[in-house]
Amino acid sequence: MTTTEQKYQSLTKLAAGDFQAFLYDCDGTLADNMGMHKKTYVRVAADDGVLIDATLVDELAGWPVVRVVEEINKRYNSSFDPHTFAEQRERIFFNEFIEQTQPIEYVVNHLKAHAGKVKIGIVSGGVRETVEKTLSVLGIADIPDTLVCAGETAHGKPYPDPFLAAAEKLGVAPEHCLVFEDGEAGTLAAEAAGMKWIRIDKV
Repeated sequence: MTTTEQKYQSLTKLAAGDFQAFLYDCDGTLADNMGMHKKTYVRVAADDGVLIDATLVDELAGWPVVRVVEEINKRYNSSFDPHTFAEQRERIFFNEFIEQTQPIEYVVNHLKAHAGKVKIGIVSGGVRETVEKTLSVLGIADIPDTLVCAGETAHGKPYPDPFLAAAEKLGVAPEHCLVFEDGEAGTLAAEAAGMKWIRIDKV
């Protein structure tokens, strides 16, 4: 049995229960693309003479990009305009990296196996255009019943708003939703929404 198969079986066991909806994060959960995202943050900052530690992006996984930039400004005493930085980073990622996106296979396989059995939502801190393109590259764009992306709720992760919005769109009570995440911001958001969660990177 391959490692992917073992992880898939472990994930399936962990996800067993009376759930009516599965809510998946995108970057780092379905898509193996965090390395590419880190490169774009580092490049945009470096273009303005600020050298950032890429592990910051891992630490803040799941945060909306604008909030990550605000945190960069705090830690590096920089003065990036968060929205301009986010737009530049998004453009570089979309134009240069997104087509290279690979699946995190055991999570993508789990999503595919449960399509039609439970409602499927994608809840991401990324902008909709990029999330939709990522799902397309992964070959699963037609599967989700709903998407909730950056800027579509009053607050992003670690606030509960995105998960609660997805549950409402799917017509499923929060306690019947299970969240799949790879970062603390996402699990904090899930808990605040009254949802159980699985850290896929701990499987």
